[in-house]
Amino acid sequence: MASMYDIDRPLCRAPDKENPAALPALPQHARLPINRCNLPAIILGGLTFQRAPAALAIDGVAALHRPLFNLLDDIEAGEERAQRFAGYMASHFSLAQPEEAGLTINQPRPRAKASYLRVVRGWAFDPDGREAAVLKGWVESRFGLMPRHHGDSLREAGSPAWQRYVEMRAAGLYGTNALEAQLDLLYAYSQYEFARQFPAQTHVSLYRGVNRLVDHETIADGDSEPLEKIVLLNNVSSFSLSRERAGEFGDSILSVDVPVPKLAFFSRLLPGMLKAEDEYVVIGGLYRVRLVTL
Repeated sequence: MASMYDIDRPLCRAPDKENPAALPALPQHARLPINRCNLPAIILGGLTFQRAPAALAIDGVAALHRPLFNLLDDIEAGEERAQRFAGYMASHFSLAQPEEAGLTINQPRPRAKASYLRVVRGWAFDPDGREAAVLKGWVESRFGLMPRHHGDSLREAGSPAWQRYVEMRAAGLYGTNALEAQLDLLYAYSQYEFARQFPAQTHVSLYRGVNRLVDHETIADGDSEPLEKIVLLNNVSSFSLSRERAGEFGDSILSVDVPVPKLAFFSRLLPGMLKAEDEYVVIGGLYRVRLVTL
């Protein structure tokens, strides 16, 4: 009987996909065994996820805040959606009336102004500061990806640098009103809004200026281009949509195709949220990157 296929073997002559077993895995020291989203860190932090991403959902956020997203579904204008989101955050977390959430006004170190917006602005001002420690701790908790740098290398657990990071994270969360839950909802809204604006897009090409590639953890060289590397990024990093803008921050540029589910938030999400118009804050893990020399 003649074959109905145009090849006479049951297997293709050449694979059209990378062999997952041949790809470096996310190192054990860079991840937690558990997290609070629908995929484990070893999956969402790996190279296969970069190529073929899936939606990430933090536990309980969609169910708890379903009324907000039902409301946003009926709003066509992005500006109005941003206003409704900001209003919902202020109301749900009592941002304007922190005493309603249990804040004691006369306490020695009041944290009434600590909010998701303060974390975002603190990150933009100092990626090694207290608010940045909160953001890195949030990624660690929700996605299971360990921070790799905060003022100094965090590759050695229990080191003085690690202890400083833990102390800063704790200080940043102390006396706040569900600050990490606020970041949960910010991430969910970021994913929702990006899907509304760019429904067919799975990746964003972003750039990061670097002075010394050795400051990044290179896991392996790429196999398709001489300047391609596989690097382990910090669990949260800033990138730019603009190659020219990224070039202002280093002698070389890392070019990365970032999966949309790994966008924590971005500058155009809310008016005035980040100073840089093209800044994207990216959840880390293993990435295949291309080194572009200026």
